[in-house]
Amino acid sequence: MNIPEGLKYTKDHEWVKIEGDIATVGVTDFAQSELGDIVYVDITTVGQDVAEHDIFGTVEAVKTVSDLFMPVSGKVLEVNPVLEASPEKVNEDAYGEGWMIKIKVTGSASGLLSAAEYKELIGK
Repeated sequence: MNIPEGLKYTKDHEWVKIEGDIATVGVTDFAQSELGDIVYVDITTVGQDVAEHDIFGTVEAVKTVSDLFMPVSGKVLEVNPVLEASPEKVNEDAYGEGWMIKIKVTGSASGLLSAAEYKELIGK
């Protein structure tokens, strides 16, 4: 199970990489493995302010549809354009080419988990 140290995590299994006031958000390796083969990513919140814990989109796998939750309050700036044609990138490279959105952070990131705390949460 890949859980990079330099990222922050949520209890809802999103990862966050914060650089200044811009954050890149995706789903964790654990989440993608639990979902199975991802066939569609639906994110229609570009340009919108989304509050922490609110839904910013959904991810559809062969067996289920799962909501994506905003890890910190912010404005959705960009959706990963690769995912429209290749949603399987989330399965193949969850922390790289499979990122979901970029946001301008407007809230506090103090509620996010460290890699060690996330490992404990998922029992790894």
